[in-house]
Amino acid sequence: MGKLTIMALQRHYLLPFFFIIISFVASRCTNLQQEDPLYLSVDDLSSNDDGGTFKNLIKQSTDVLTLKSFGKLGNKSSSLKTVNVDDYGAEGDSKTDDTKAFEKAWEEACSSEEPVKLVVPEKSYLLMPTRFSGPCESNIDVQISGCLEASDDPSDYSEDRYHWIIFDGIENLSVQGGGTIHGNGNRWWKNSCKRSKKKSCKHAPTAVTFYKCKDLLVRNLTFKDAQQMHVSFQHSTNVKVSGLTVTAPGDSPNTDGIHVTNTENIQISSSTIATGDDCISIVSGSKNVQATNITCGPGHGISIGSLGKGKSKDIVSDVTVDGAKFSGTSNGVRIKTWQGGSGSVTNIKFQNIEMDNATNPIIINQYYCDQKKPCKEEHSAVQIMNVTYRNIKGTSAHDVAVKFDCSKHFPCQGIVLQEIGLQRQGGEAAEAYCKNVQFSYIGDVFPRCPEGGLKIFLQTILSWFDHKVPCKIQ
Repeated sequence: MGKLTIMALQRHYLLPFFFIIISFVASRCTNLQQEDPLYLSVDDLSSNDDGGTFKNLIKQSTDVLTLKSFGKLGNKSSSLKTVNVDDYGAEGDSKTDDTKAFEKAWEEACSSEEPVKLVVPEKSYLLMPTRFSGPCESNIDVQISGCLEASDDPSDYSEDRYHWIIFDGIENLSVQGGGTIHGNGNRWWKNSCKRSKKKSCKHAPTAVTFYKCKDLLVRNLTFKDAQQMHVSFQHSTNVKVSGLTVTAPGDSPNTDGIHVTNTENIQISSSTIATGDDCISIVSGSKNVQATNITCGPGHGISIGSLGKGKSKDIVSDVTVDGAKFSGTSNGVRIKTWQGGSGSVTNIKFQNIEMDNATNPIIINQYYCDQKKPCKEEHSAVQIMNVTYRNIKGTSAHDVAVKFDCSKHFPCQGIVLQEIGLQRQGGEAAEAYCKNVQFSYIGDVFPRCPEGGLKIFLQTILSWFDHKVPCKIQ
């Protein structure tokens, strides 16, 4: 048989097989495109795009990578193993102690080798101090539809006065469901030294603490009347928080809404916070913190700090607050540090913010002193630098709408004010107080500091050297 005949037969038999392979690959790629949110077709990246679509796709892909396990949980929730706290003895009558039932349900969920949905039905469950510990074998989706209620008896917290509910050392955890976490804090507030100077200052529990968690999602929950802080993220990474409602009376002491400490890569969005302390507080060891679409008030605003207390070294960097409204708060966007500390606050952005009758809409206070005795003057301080305030408009409840009270030993550096428009409630002109700060303006800015920031900065540096090096030339 000739070579041409053999080649003709090969084409005759191989061509159908080739088309079968092509059909299989095409079908498989279509399935991947439907199932995998990271799959992008070439058409999605049109050469006519101005770059926005591409940036959005990168952001979406990053979000999916950060919390990819939750996407899988959400798409396949019907096939998840379900653990219901009622099946482990929980009564849900707001009177019976359901702590043991919750602990048994958690043990079952955490030891499962397949993803689990831990269900808290629409009832009211009384819980004593409880720790839900990892590591767990698989992903856990905690669905809280009902209400978790804290014991208000201080004696129930004798072993740990600092915490009520702790999620400890868990990866790929989501806590959501539209339910309520109620701290029953009124009894604690009555015994606070902030309410009565005659009482000694004692710590009260944080309602919910996420400690050493990774790839964490917390959303669509209500936190109400915490004993002290409502929800705290500590030593955690890759955290997404959204759709929270946090409420407590305006005079409830130390009831921060969301507290962030030693946590990296956390996004807080679309949340409403009205408490007796900071709506969001960001303290030492926190990096890459984003807060967007936040409604705050009443409360003490959004604060970085306090930092440097007890001569501590504290570092906070790369914080962005983008899109917020403050109503009747005692501060707007605030950085507060104690004298005597060290460390730094760097690369901070506060932008696209509305102030409605807020006291101290823009404030840096390096002389923060929250104690009965006056704080003595110290020669060290946490260095504050590279802070941008952009597009902040509205009204101030106080004459001074912009206040930079910076350390004479460690002046604030690289402060940028861009498109600022603040006035007194009622339309009167507001003022700015600027001490030991180097700043610059971009666009229309009002109120303005009374003196040039560079002049103040140079004078401060010279005075610092005069103080530190009192030598004479012979």
